[in-house]
Amino acid sequence: QVRLVESGGGLVQPGKSLRLSCVASGLTMSKYALGWFRQAPGKAREFVGNINWYGTDTDYADSAKGRFTISRDDAKNTVYLQMNSLKLEDTAIYTCAADPHFYGSRWLTGDLELWGQGTLVTVSS
Repeated sequence: QVRLVESGGGLVQPGKSLRLSCVASGLTMSKYALGWFRQAPGKAREFVGNINWYGTDTDYADSAKGRFTISRDDAKNTVYLQMNSLKLEDTAIYTCAADPHFYGSRWLTGDLELWGQGTLVTVSS
């Protein structure tokens, strides 16, 4: 069974850091680009960032640039989202996704092959 399972969410204070993990099972990691989306309460889902099949190229939303870092460890079947300098507006459900494509519009439209269930990140003092 192909699955993506996120973990690492929780309550964190503004300015602090948090690392999310997404473990993939049932798929060949090297054939997939991996990435993260988020959906804040009352808002549409938005792209956070992604990483290519080899871990050599990444793309980030403007809101994530300079604060968030995506990495992958194929030996552990895991993609990570390191979030630093968290802000109140980063509160959202964070969901990982996987798709054979890295380039193109799929990561903007959300037309991707695989999705996780999400993990909640709450930034609050």
